[in-house]
Amino acid sequence: MRGSVEHSWGWGHCAPSPLLLLTLFLFAAPFGLLGETTRQVSLEVIPNWLGPVQNLLHIRAVGTNSTLHYIWSSLGPLAVVLVATNTPHSTLSVNWSRLLSPEPDGGLMVLPKDSIQFSSALVFTRCRGESSSQLEAQFHPTPTLQLLEFDRTPYPPYSLADFSWNNITDSLDPATLSATFQGHPMNDPTRTFASGSLAFRVQAFSRSSRPAQPPRLLHTADTCQLEVALVGASPRGNRSLFGLEVATLGQGPDCPSVQEQHSIDDEYAPAVFQLDQLLWGSLPSGFAQWRPVAYSQKPGGRESALPCQASPLHPALAYPLPQSPIVRAFFGSQNNFCAFNVTFGASTGPGYWDQHYLSWSMLLGVGFPPVDGLSPLVLGIMAVALGAPGLMLLVGGLVLLLYHKKYSEYQSIN
Repeated sequence: MRGSVEHSWGWGHCAPSPLLLLTLFLFAAPFGLLGETTRQVSLEVIPNWLGPVQNLLHIRAVGTNSTLHYIWSSLGPLAVVLVATNTPHSTLSVNWSRLLSPEPDGGLMVLPKDSIQFSSALVFTRCRGESSSQLEAQFHPTPTLQLLEFDRTPYPPYSLADFSWNNITDSLDPATLSATFQGHPMNDPTRTFASGSLAFRVQAFSRSSRPAQPPRLLHTADTCQLEVALVGASPRGNRSLFGLEVATLGQGPDCPSVQEQHSIDDEYAPAVFQLDQLLWGSLPSGFAQWRPVAYSQKPGGRESALPCQASPLHPALAYPLPQSPIVRAFFGSQNNFCAFNVTFGASTGPGYWDQHYLSWSMLLGVGFPPVDGLSPLVLGIMAVALGAPGLMLLVGGLVLLLYHKKYSEYQSIN
């Protein structure tokens, strides 16, 4: 009879296990965003055959079923375009005549286009100096005023589009998979950068590891690290603070989300129990990750740690951002930019003014952000803390048992 073979909708008594659901989720995710344990990484400065050398660095990280492309450039403000594809054979195509034109749309492509699983960009637009009172105002204004705060300080910000940069080829290091963009303002009437510079050191990784210096962010083959260092620039006021303005493309009408993660473990970054993440969408997707700490000495440590504050992201429709040619060349004339400010230091404690040095690190990647497990030291402390009461109960139980046994074997004389 038909009734004996009818199928009912729903899981019924055959509900899938959490492991099965996770497996189905991973197989449904795009291959380019699942992540790989190791990758073959190459760094190349793309030559400009039409004229003088231009700083266009292509980092290509090839896995078994995917490729990550990080395209860094100091054409305009320093920027990076991040692209993930689901093939190990995707390539970067550069049309220099378009890229250097006033309308660079289409001058930068990753081919084949239908292999792209994710793409976005970060643009480091401006650097500034401000007093601690301005810092307090920056993180408690209305959303509109928050983005305009850059233009209301007594110290005009430096646009990174107006910086003069080194030749990136001279700093290319294939052994460490790194390169450094180092620059200073072309117009500096206050001579703040007379003997100083702002450097962006970019480093890729072929496998999972952790750097020796704080904040020791855990990186994987799916990430690229950026270290920002301000060295030798004169403070623009008494105990003034430095900061960066960062812009990114939103995935749709909304800005990317920023999440805070907290931990009880601070072995890798002493006295820092927080990790901030910028997510371009639901995981797996693109992400940026950093600890809210900078350092006023090299190497960094607890004594030179500076608090780092990031303002919430807000749309920048009414906010004139310096334009990046490589972002325009890849994404076209998009206007769904969001911006946030990162400020380093506080009015008390150590500061940039101590050594005229400041460094801050962040990770940029695709897939699931790296997650720190508990360090061996914390695991040992937890084992001792949890094991000591149990050991005391065990010893106490044995004592009671032996005491009871001793008296249970007593034989009455009568």
